[in-house]
Amino acid sequence: MSSSRPDGRGADSPSPSPSRSYTPLASPPPRLDTSTRPRPRPKLVSFGRDSLMGGRPDTDGHPHVEFIHDTSPTIIPTRMSSEVDPLLKEVMSPDDDDDWMGEHQVEETKSSWFLFLLTFGGLGLQIGWSVETSNGSPYLLSLGLSKSMLALVWIAGPLSGVLVQPYVGLKSDNCRLRWGKRRPFIIGGAAATIVSLLVLAWAREIIGGFLGIFGADPEAQGVKTCIMLFAVLFVYVLDFAINVIQAGVRAYIVDVAPTHQQESANAWLMRSAGIGNILGYLAGYIKLPDYLPWLGDTQFKVLCAIASFIMALTVGISCATCSERDPQFDTAPAQQQDGVVAFFKGLARSVKKLPPQIKRVCAVQFFAWIGWFPFLFYITTYVGEIYADPIFEKDPHLPDDKIDRVLEDGTRIGTRALLIFAITTFIASVVLPFVIPPTFQAPQPNRPVTPATPMTPATPHSMGGSGYFALNHTPRGAPKSFMDSVSKSMEMLQIKSLTLRRSWLISHILFAVLMVLTFFVRSTWGATVLVGAIGIPWCVTNWAPFAIISSEISKRDAIRRGVIKPRDREAQLIAEGEDDGSGADSAGVVLGIHNVAIAAPQVIATLVSAIMFKILQKPRGTAGDTSVAWVLRFGGVCALVAAWLTLQVNEEKEEEELDEPFRRRRMS
Repeated sequence: MSSSRPDGRGADSPSPSPSRSYTPLASPPPRLDTSTRPRPRPKLVSFGRDSLMGGRPDTDGHPHVEFIHDTSPTIIPTRMSSEVDPLLKEVMSPDDDDDWMGEHQVEETKSSWFLFLLTFGGLGLQIGWSVETSNGSPYLLSLGLSKSMLALVWIAGPLSGVLVQPYVGLKSDNCRLRWGKRRPFIIGGAAATIVSLLVLAWAREIIGGFLGIFGADPEAQGVKTCIMLFAVLFVYVLDFAINVIQAGVRAYIVDVAPTHQQESANAWLMRSAGIGNILGYLAGYIKLPDYLPWLGDTQFKVLCAIASFIMALTVGISCATCSERDPQFDTAPAQQQDGVVAFFKGLARSVKKLPPQIKRVCAVQFFAWIGWFPFLFYITTYVGEIYADPIFEKDPHLPDDKIDRVLEDGTRIGTRALLIFAITTFIASVVLPFVIPPTFQAPQPNRPVTPATPMTPATPHSMGGSGYFALNHTPRGAPKSFMDSVSKSMEMLQIKSLTLRRSWLISHILFAVLMVLTFFVRSTWGATVLVGAIGIPWCVTNWAPFAIISSEISKRDAIRRGVIKPRDREAQLIAEGEDDGSGADSAGVVLGIHNVAIAAPQVIATLVSAIMFKILQKPRGTAGDTSVAWVLRFGGVCALVAAWLTLQVNEEKEEEELDEPFRRRRMS
């Protein structure tokens, strides 16, 4: 870190351009109280067409330098120093635009190892999620819940998404702890998730033992009802806790990864989640109590214990190795009214002021997730019933204990299908980022970050420095290492006309087609192949919308901080603080609203599923129950609506010239 000079530059920084002179104050104003605020730093306040903050000229006609405190709520920070922001680096760049000085900061291209560590917490999060989705339904059914009641229990997921993620996003945006905005929430959510998993797995023993103190019979119906209610309660607690981590991890990536690597960072999160899915479903397919009896006497107990350990490990490593920008140097958060009503009013105002691109993505997600929710929670049951049908048809009068064993075996077969699904998703997450050209090119010494059109794409090589799997940045050109050669050769896989938005469109159509195929599947292996193929659209669903939104948020934030040069009218308004965002494009708020667009439609899917189960469901142990299949087909219809709405999402365009009236206004 270089020492500070009176003009705010480091000791080793180049001198200002000869065309400009800088006249610092002879003596700065009285020092502010530093007991609770960081030390003030001198900032250049320019004027005329260079002005971003409305400065005034000195008496000799030169710009005036004043001491302006970084955390003043009336100041919008423009260019963040690398002393304050460790995610930036200073460069010298000759530029023909006088609005940008010769020395400025750019977002440093991160290595693939850094992006892996940044998204490593997603692995533990996904293992916990896969344990709940693949084994939660069979576990609750084993406690005595009916299918129709089960559908209402899983409303906990969307309900927590609607309530928790926007709230956590808002609170983390306003967090000013030195440790960062997001990491405190990630750690707290992980701790709550671990406790919830363990309590849920041992619900029978906890409630049975507690009521046994008062002489209650563990087999009494009242005790069983209390166990079911307790388990349902902790399903809600678990979903709320998982949403806290998810909100933190997504915003963590937006804050730390540079704009041109948002797609790459989200691809790495997808890979981490893919590994978590594989491990979670693989563990669910193995009879774990036979190998790890000291962790529990049932499959669900052992899975919850393993998931808790891995979550603590992965979240701890990610938070310890990837630092955030110190939020104490950010502008002070706006005053917020307390109360639930005030929170939802503020959320509604933020929804109205969302950037148009993000609004379009949220509209697509609304219908897409009506289709995905039934698949995620009932696909294990669908495969298990295909397995059980021939057995129930052969012997329709099986006793309850044998029905339980048949359904448990069917659940294991369903988990095997989800394992194939997870492997397909992971393979797609590795291959697709090389096939689909990235949207933004990496910054180079003589030009800023710019969008890349489908016909002139940036490459995975340029996005990740030396490629996705290289650790250090090297200039483009002739490969200098083996990994450079591998990355260069992977560029041959690119389909030049295939963009992230078009891939997302295709994924909706593919999912709908695969749901139609449930009419023709009659064997467990056929169902397994079908589920495995769905891993491809699921991969794009977990990548494309988040990458589009993350890139938009990061780009707007970088323009606002002066890291990316504004190139069009909207960008200029953002840079000058004249846009009508009012905090509606902050990472936590936007991702929270986006999650509402994902979670709220799941309430619709849950209610529709409950109605369809009530009409179509047959008694337990009866052959020919197709209720789950019809729920999946309903999801396929909603995917077609999502595909149509995806056509409204804009492609990122090449930089546009300012229109002439706006250029004249800037020059005045």
